[in-house]
Amino acid sequence: MLDIDFSARLRAIRSTYADIAAVTDLAKLDREIAEFEEQAVAPGLWDDPAAAQKVTSGLSHRQARVKKLRGVEQRIDDLEVLAELAQEMEDADSEREVMAELELLEKAMQDLEVQTMLGGEYDERAAVVTIRSGAGGDDATDFAEMLLRMYLRWAEHHSYPAKVLDTSYAEGAGIKSATFEIDVPFAFGKLSVEAGTHRLARISPFGSADKRQTSFAGVEVIPLLEEATEVDIPELDIRVDVYRSSGPGGQSVNTTDSAVRITHIPTGIVISMQNEKSQIQNRAAAMRLLQTRLLLLQKEQEAAKKKELAGSVTASWGDQIRSYFLYGQQLVKDLRTGHESTQPDSVFDGEIDAFIAAGIRWRSLMKNQ
Repeated sequence: MLDIDFSARLRAIRSTYADIAAVTDLAKLDREIAEFEEQAVAPGLWDDPAAAQKVTSGLSHRQARVKKLRGVEQRIDDLEVLAELAQEMEDADSEREVMAELELLEKAMQDLEVQTMLGGEYDERAAVVTIRSGAGGDDATDFAEMLLRMYLRWAEHHSYPAKVLDTSYAEGAGIKSATFEIDVPFAFGKLSVEAGTHRLARISPFGSADKRQTSFAGVEVIPLLEEATEVDIPELDIRVDVYRSSGPGGQSVNTTDSAVRITHIPTGIVISMQNEKSQIQNRAAAMRLLQTRLLLLQKEQEAAKKKELAGSVTASWGDQIRSYFLYGQQLVKDLRTGHESTQPDSVFDGEIDAFIAAGIRWRSLMKNQ
């Protein structure tokens, strides 16, 4: 029979949900959805593709947030009904089902609570993630590919659409770099805590001496900004190179020069794009990403200037954020939060929600100190 503990836990879930709904302001989201829906059916919307993209993206992001919140609310109501039926029937299997759903709902509430901490300027945006191999030779390029798979598996677990935009394969194992996009609300807010240097320590599969090898990979996360198209980039400030897309081992994957590399001469920023079907599409995608990077760079410079004028120094994240140990002790440990897992295989298979949640809580704590 369901006990008092179940009732207390269910009340706690309802109370937490009410707080989250109030902070999220569902009524405001409903009004914004109605406004976007009206704009989405307006004649001539796609005469301005940039504006149309902003409307459709804004609409889909808000609809996804409302659907998630109201879906949780419905699950709470359903659980209450299921619990009443299980008690009336005095059915052990039904009671086990009720307790299993209660635990899932508690986890869902924790995830929603973490999301309420994502109040940064760009946290609601989609994310563009770039992974680059660092020191460590073949182990580093292999590690970079392992991280790429980890994040793509994380997206797959959550049914998030992930699109690989560019991949530079290493001559030996793995990849030199890869860039991918995850276009769901709050993707940037969540994944931004993954930015930094990741370190892998293991017995190298590429050496013959069975010695421990340490290798590094860098993760960069930036938000996908519609307004980045407002950044003006003079043609004289960029160099555009075209080449054939390549796959593992340097093999060509098409017969035309469709891949595009854009270099922003004043800053040295380089953007490569090869996964669209045509050179025109790759150039448009690369320019959008370049505009985003330049906008963020401008904001970072402005923020740095303000800090300099204020004469204050805030706590920094540091560069190295996480270590993965695949020898002796099997361990993955975050160096900022202290969160760890003794199941590195699961972590590399995309089970990183606990690390992300711990990172968001840690960041929120640092901001409030």
